[in-house]
Amino acid sequence: MLSDEASWLAAKELAVRQNSWFTPEHIDIAVENIVKAFLQPEKLNDWIADYPITDHPKKVGIVAAGNIPLVGFHDFLCGYMSGHQIILKLSSKDTILLQTILNQLTAWEPETAAQIQVAEMLKGCDAYIATGSNNSSRYFEQYFAKHPHIIRRNRTSVAILDGSETPHELQLLARDVFTYFGLGCRNVTQVCVPEGYDFTELLNTFDSHEALMMHHKYHNNYDYYLAIYLLNMVPYKTNGSLLMVENAVPFSAVSVVHYRYYSDKTALLEELNASSDIQAIVGHGQLPFGEAQTPSLTDYADGVDTMQFLSSL
Repeated sequence: MLSDEASWLAAKELAVRQNSWFTPEHIDIAVENIVKAFLQPEKLNDWIADYPITDHPKKVGIVAAGNIPLVGFHDFLCGYMSGHQIILKLSSKDTILLQTILNQLTAWEPETAAQIQVAEMLKGCDAYIATGSNNSSRYFEQYFAKHPHIIRRNRTSVAILDGSETPHELQLLARDVFTYFGLGCRNVTQVCVPEGYDFTELLNTFDSHEALMMHHKYHNNYDYYLAIYLLNMVPYKTNGSLLMVENAVPFSAVSVVHYRYYSDKTALLEELNASSDIQAIVGHGQLPFGEAQTPSLTDYADGVDTMQFLSSL
């Protein structure tokens, strides 16, 4: 995955052509984290030591997401390491990268072909893991209600600023905001700031990612939401490449970051930790700035232990 093999380079190029939200840079970021955080032998051994490996494999259907490159890799890895038979439905937005990895894995270890299959329909499975939007999750709940399942919905991440952040920390926060254009559940889409917070340095720091405006879809989003805010006379802040709007809702559109004020940090943390919408909280005393997009093997989506679920089948 870190190599320059022609077949892998071709797969990455094809993935960019298939989904224009994927860029070579973002694919490389995803791959590097998978290799360093997931695929090191000592980390894998420590991880699976906490879970029993099944003696009676079940058939598990996995519906993969495709909002960012290789976002379905962790579910695949959990299924593979658990020893169950996995039927994997790839997202139409990200069919090439994981399929190429599976093909290589099968070439190295032919038995993989019997354990991991890619299919369009997931029928006759004993359990299911599905990731989708809030709307599609309702259908998943209905379809898979009679079977053990994990159903994941929309989530996002927020940052809590206290005004003492260093320029370097703000640069790292920009990485949490802009990587993958903000499309991942671990992207910061809302910042919580104390009353009277001065946004000048933050917006100036976010200028370091103004090259995103060269991407046509990102640029179109910026122009669209700028027009909406102007027409509806919604107050906003901008540095010319990002819009910031006061909004208590943590979810924001591409090219937009919401902000909200707080007076009691303890109460804010209690609220955010209790919310089913929040995947990660970035800030002092929380997840360090710049680490939102570098999850470990045990950073399970929605906080649900996928390996424990698979081990209990």
